[in-house]
Amino acid sequence: MEDDGMEYRIIYIGQKPTPEQIEEINALKNRPIVFDEDSPELTEEQLKKFRRRFPRSRKAAS
Repeated sequence: MEDDGMEYRIIYIGQKPTPEQIEEINALKNRPIVFDEDSPELTEEQLKKFRRRFPRSRKAAS
């Protein structure tokens, strides 16, 4: 795999994040979104077309 600047992690079911991972996530909240040719910014019209693939069940929404 080429170095594309991404970090990859394996997360197991039930695994809790470490304090360091939580700190990393919180730091990323304040960073701006960077759009590029692979993930361009969407227009309002494109955003309106998004739909859930599987609608939420009433039980889960409660």
